[in-house]
Amino acid sequence: MQLENLFRFLKKIKKQSMLPLHSPDISVKDYNILKDCIKSTNISTYSNYVKLFENKLKKYTKSKYVIATNSGTSALHLALMSFDIDEGDEILIPSLNYVAPANAIIYCNGSPHFVDVNKKTLSVDIEKLENYLKKILLKKKNFFLNKVTKKKVRGMIAFHPFGHAVEIDKLKKVLKKYKLFLIEDAAEAMGTFFKKKHIGTYGDVGILSFNGNKIISTGGGGAVITNKKIKAMKILQLATISREKHKFEFIYKGLGYNYRMPGLNAALGISQLNKLNDLIKKKRIISKKYERFFKSTKNITYFKEPKNCKSNYWLNTIILEKNNLRIRNKFIRKCIKNGIQVRPIWKPLHTLSYLKKFPRMKLSSTSILMKKILSLPSSPNIKL
Repeated sequence: MQLENLFRFLKKIKKQSMLPLHSPDISVKDYNILKDCIKSTNISTYSNYVKLFENKLKKYTKSKYVIATNSGTSALHLALMSFDIDEGDEILIPSLNYVAPANAIIYCNGSPHFVDVNKKTLSVDIEKLENYLKKILLKKKNFFLNKVTKKKVRGMIAFHPFGHAVEIDKLKKVLKKYKLFLIEDAAEAMGTFFKKKHIGTYGDVGILSFNGNKIISTGGGGAVITNKKIKAMKILQLATISREKHKFEFIYKGLGYNYRMPGLNAALGISQLNKLNDLIKKKRIISKKYERFFKSTKNITYFKEPKNCKSNYWLNTIILEKNNLRIRNKFIRKCIKNGIQVRPIWKPLHTLSYLKKFPRMKLSSTSILMKKILSLPSSPNIKL
């Protein structure tokens, strides 16, 4: 009955043939800056627009260094490479997660090590993690070994789901005890602040995404943000094919990657970033309307920003308390048939065939929550 009421509510706000999950806000100013960029022919990865976009991101996030990339996944890959991952090194990540962090770890010949999540944050369960690390880690000189696999545990990629922040300060303290690095996957959290500090700036390195479905978009793109100069220099070198600066010679220091953001994408990013605060205001108004709707709905919990967090509310998300997978999927199919885009959460990474072999803790919350989470239409210009 609750899902039937939700379906009627979503159908009522559908004004066109399709109610998308999240579409970008494209305005005349976006078109104009793209025209200017094309006219200038300054559209490549060496474009001035890239530098301008990076500088604007620095100012907004208060990061000392920003490297704009062609995707959030390439940003993750570069962030990991800055830590010199050895073959088999284990990197902790929540299993209830997008696949990019696991893939990036494997690109570096590392091993994803899957951890459980907390129902309140839908990200890493910090208390469980601390207890787990106490049990499995063995100190060896300057690092910690997994007692079972005999591999080094090097760090963690912490995920901020749907724009909401995990309690990153508490997580950082736990990781520090075991000398583990912290990469913040803030792909969904551009414009989100925790304790008045932008998400992605608590860890050693953070990453952002500007994919077509994010709160601001460059079509495709991402960024690495950090306050560590040595890491920033290494990441920039790797992102530019490890090419040395020279007036005419092509000299390469080693293996590198063609991961820089092109100027055309950066130009759109500049225009989009200029209106980010207005978009967040719109998104937070939408979230309040969803929250009011679900206040009187039994057995459905609206996923709200946690204490000390000001979220961008990228995707409005609910947790179905009593409904099972069959009922949830039936609702999704009905919505799709009627031109309403809703999205389940990803399949837990440890269940994917090529990731089953990697280490994991007991994932009890992950196994339950994966059946119960739904994201709803959240474009900034929808009228609820």
